[in-house]
Amino acid sequence: MTGWTDPDLHLGRDALEALQFKRLRWSVRHAYDNVAHYRAKCEKAQIHPDDLKTPEDLARFPFVEKDDLRQTYPYGLFAMPREKIRRLHASSGTTGRPTVVGYTQDDLDTWAHLMARSIHVSGGRPGDIVHVAYGYGLFTGGLGAHYGAERLGCAVVPMSGGQTERQVQLITEFGANVIMVTPSYMLAIADEFERQGIDPRSTSLRVGIHGAEPWTDLMRQEIERRMGIDAVDIYGLSEIMGPGVACEFAATKDGLAVWEDHFLPEIVEPETGKPVPDGGAGELVFTTLTKQALPMIRYRTRDLTRLLPGTASAMRRMQRVTGRSDDMMIVRGVNVFPSQIEGLILKEVRLSPHYIIELSRDGRLDAIKVLVEVRPGLNDDHADTRRQSAESLGQSIKIHIGVTATVEIVDVGRIERSIGKAKRVIDLR
Repeated sequence: MTGWTDPDLHLGRDALEALQFKRLRWSVRHAYDNVAHYRAKCEKAQIHPDDLKTPEDLARFPFVEKDDLRQTYPYGLFAMPREKIRRLHASSGTTGRPTVVGYTQDDLDTWAHLMARSIHVSGGRPGDIVHVAYGYGLFTGGLGAHYGAERLGCAVVPMSGGQTERQVQLITEFGANVIMVTPSYMLAIADEFERQGIDPRSTSLRVGIHGAEPWTDLMRQEIERRMGIDAVDIYGLSEIMGPGVACEFAATKDGLAVWEDHFLPEIVEPETGKPVPDGGAGELVFTTLTKQALPMIRYRTRDLTRLLPGTASAMRRMQRVTGRSDDMMIVRGVNVFPSQIEGLILKEVRLSPHYIIELSRDGRLDAIKVLVEVRPGLNDDHADTRRQSAESLGQSIKIHIGVTATVEIVDVGRIERSIGKAKRVIDLR
């Protein structure tokens, strides 16, 4: 590949909205005709695809939520026969069952195209070497970045996460131009450069594409100062596609451009689900416009943000996510729910259900600590017994949730009791 063309990126607003509505009508009909669970939701709401006569009519259709994925595990929301599915990804959920997403070959081609678009607007170019330090496997980050970079015409270094010394070695020796990695791990890599006596600014890197966890403009400034690169934000979620649902332009760095030719965003009030006026803050809702295997109509992301007019293109921008309307935590790119940890605590016979989760920073990386009480009557347990319980719970969290947690066993009464809904998470980051 000698160049990159992307005509839909440069559509005017009127042409874009016409394309959106055409694709929207197809997507709603596709989901209704082929997903029994969604059809039942529409029938309950007394709404039919024929009622979608204007874009505003979409607000009359029911939401799809993560619980719908759990209730229909594993394939109940798929709109295509399993024989047409070419890849499966999965992410963790509160029940221990993952939420499963599937892709047809056309879906994979669309994903690769939108990731290539994201890398291109971030400053990557055909012929670049792209170092991918997102995790590979069921997590969508690594493979999404990988195939997007190849579609753009880049050479890919599929490093995945961890082995920080090796990260530095390969970035230096292979001459990477673009790195795709979480922002916190980017700073850990910068620390390792400096530990080895290498100036991070001396490498061939010029672009960093960072997502999978919340980060701030102050962190962007630190990454850019220490690494000598353009650091841009990328957004995605597996239920909608994976990374590459939205991405910043390096030329403006003024918010994530939503790829509206494939995803229609809305902002609603978290409590009522009613649409929010243009520019207002609320919960982000997405409708997929071209997905075949897993069409999502009005999927509630639980992410809190606002939509703004486009600048570098006609496609609208979303501000960085400011929080979530549910209790999900993101720890080093992994979705973690307190109820997941609670379920594992309850399996430990010497531990009580009274616990607190503390989130903090260990250097540049997220750290998670679980403080949990012993069961009443066991306050006099020997230190060795408590240590064994802590190690057992820590291993269970690592195996079943995928994050490393420090566990501290405390005496009965140490955890403050709450009236009403207990506050389980203390975020010190």
